[in-house]
This record gives sequence, structure tokens and C-alpha cells, in this order.
Amino acid sequence: MSSTSDLRTRTAPPKTAFRLSMLLYDQRYRSITIQIVFLFALMLGIAWLVDNTINNLRALGKDFSFAFLSAPAGYDINQRPIEYDSQMTHGRAALVGLLNTAILAVMACALATVLGVIAGVLRLSNNWIVARLMTVYVELFRNIPTLVWIIIFGAIMTESMPAPSAFRGDTPTASMLFNDSVAVTNRGVYVPAIQFSNDLGNLPLGVVAPSINWLLVLVAIIVGIYAHKVILKNATAVQNATGIRPKTWWKSLGVLFGPVALLFIFFGAHLEYPELRGFNFADGIHMRNSLIAMWLGLGIYTGAFVAENVRSGILAISRGQTEAAFALGMQPGKTMRLVILPQALRVIIPPLISQYLNITKNTSLGLAVGYMDLRSTLGGISINQTGRELEGMLLMMLIYLAVSLSISGAMNVYNNRVKLKER
Repeated sequence: MSSTSDLRTRTAPPKTAFRLSMLLYDQRYRSITIQIVFLFALMLGIAWLVDNTINNLRALGKDFSFAFLSAPAGYDINQRPIEYDSQMTHGRAALVGLLNTAILAVMACALATVLGVIAGVLRLSNNWIVARLMTVYVELFRNIPTLVWIIIFGAIMTESMPAPSAFRGDTPTASMLFNDSVAVTNRGVYVPAIQFSNDLGNLPLGVVAPSINWLLVLVAIIVGIYAHKVILKNATAVQNATGIRPKTWWKSLGVLFGPVALLFIFFGAHLEYPELRGFNFADGIHMRNSLIAMWLGLGIYTGAFVAENVRSGILAISRGQTEAAFALGMQPGKTMRLVILPQALRVIIPPLISQYLNITKNTSLGLAVGYMDLRSTLGGISINQTGRELEGMLLMMLIYLAVSLSISGAMNVYNNRVKLKER
């Protein structure tokens, strides 16, 4: 034992005392030194930029303040998801623009996902005509700029759709769709709105006052989704224990839709249909042409990129998976839905996150067709009226950053749940 200790003592490198030169010449400390130097350089650069900005503002007789957010805005917003008028503040206008951005982003992401999955699967179809049609869609839309498609759809909605007056008279030249429930005009699309006979009022939360009825419906949906997951988890446990999976579809339907249906019955939910009054339609939900143009332009354009992501994800799965499913007697549609796509998600999700982020940031193109999003309100009219360009643009950048990081974080959580787990 002693001879072994002596051997280690003789072969171990001698310990040297720490010297300042080791920060540069010793590889154990060099990387840390470089990082610290660059960190200080970055901090000095930021400090110089802030000081230079403050001095330039002082020379122009300006200060750095966000007090303009509490001043009256003085302008109208055509698409208003919450209550707003021109006498409300710039902060309220920015909130309306942010909500318009969120609504458009959700609608466009949903459309792009549906179109992308369908087109990506059909591009691999054995039917030559179907596969080539999907190829034409992908190559046509992804090789023309988004703004061009937005302007095209805006022109189609404005120039090609009938005016509200065409729906009037004994012999109207235009008619409403879906049993006189949807009106497509050159002023926008009018669809039915859900109204409640028993309204519990609004919940005052400061800047917003959401409907208590809809909050309870949202809670019922969240509880239903959680109960659905519990049912599936229990069914999986029974299957692992007995080898037989119990039927859960009726339980899932009950917990997902039952509470919401009961709330709708209790609240007296009914549809409010759009109705032609005077020179325009009233009631229902009015989706302006700017919203429709942005929705179709962003959704269909990004759907072409999502289609390529889906196609590449499917091709990444071994063909043996498909052959094994066919050998078990599974139909092609069920094989794609239950075997191929779940495995392809680990390849599809990472680039899909980038597409969702692109949609969210590209909503700023709404300025081209008059859609009042965050860019048009806070980053446009507000800073032009107040002269607070630096504060307005900085705040807008921080909001876009927070929204993008939230989307990326949520999608990364989902990506970690569907990726393969190593044992």
C-alpha cells in the first residue's frame, strides 16, 4: 500500500502557487478571463450608449419618461376586442393593439398548422395529381413575399366582395351564407356571436373587465382538459396492469364538453345573427377586411413552410414503422394518425416554433392594410402624436420580446413532452 502511495506522489504534477499570469497562459483560467473581459466590455458599451442617449435627449430638451401612456390618445381604433374610445389613454390604445396582435397571431397559427399538416401529408400521397397540387401550393406561396399576399387578399376582399346594399331589396344580387348566418361584404365578414340571457356581469381587474360568464366557461374548459388527462392516465395504468385498455371516449367527451354545455344552458346561451340595418350590417361579430387579409395572408403563406416541416418529419420516420402497422392490419389513415405523426412530432415541433414566432412578428405588417395592431397603435400613431419615439419603440420591442419568449417557452415545454425519452 505504501509503495502505491509513493508512486502516486512521484508521478503527480507538483502544485504551483497561483500567479496573475495564469489568467492568460493557464487553460484552466483563460476561458473565464476572456468571458469576464467581454462582459465588462459589453457593460461599458451599454453604459456609453445609455449615457449618449440621455445627453442627446437633454440637448433636444427631452427627458426619458413613459408618462405619455396616461395621456388621452385622441384617435380611434377600428378593430376593438375590448372597450375603447378616443378619449382613453395611449396605454389603453397599446393594450387594444396588443390584443389585436394576439388575436391575429392565434388565428394565423391555427390556419397555418391545419393547412401545413394537410399539405405536408398530401405531398407524400401516391396520387400524382394530389401530390403535384400540394407542391404547386408550397412553391407558389413560400416564394412570394408575405406582404404581397396580404395586399392581394386585402384587394380581393375590398374589390371583389359585394357591398352591403347588394343584400337589400326584393331582388338582392347577393345573399348570406350558411342559412343566412354569415355575410361576406366589401366591408368585412359578419358572423354570429354568442350571447347570454343570464349575464353575471364583468369582473373589474383595472385595465380590463372580462365577462364573468366567459371566465367560468374558460375554467370549465381547463378543468375538463385536466380531467381528460387523468382519465387517459388511469386507462394507461389499467392497460399496463391487465393488457386491456378500457374504453374512455365517452368519459372524455363527458368531461370535455359536459361542463361547458351545462354552463351554456344555465346562462341561456344563444346566437346573435348579423342583420342588415340601414346601410350596413349590425349585431354579430364584425371581422374587418384588414383582419381577414392579414389572417389569410399570414396563415396560408406560413402554411407552406409548415407543410415542408411536416413532410420532412414524416420522411424522418423509418419506413419499417409503416410496414409494421400495415402488417397488423391498420389502415393507411389510422397508421398516419396513430403511428407516423406522433413520432414525427419530435422533428416537426422545433421548426414549427420558429414559424409561430415568425407569424407573431409578421403581424406588424398589418400597417399595410390598416390593421390596428401593436405596431400601428403604440409604435405608430402614439409615438407620432407624443414625440416619444425612443420610449415607444423600446416598449414595443420589449413587448414583442416577452410575447416571443412566452411562445417559445410554451412550445419547448410541449416539445419536451413529445420527444423520445431515453431509458
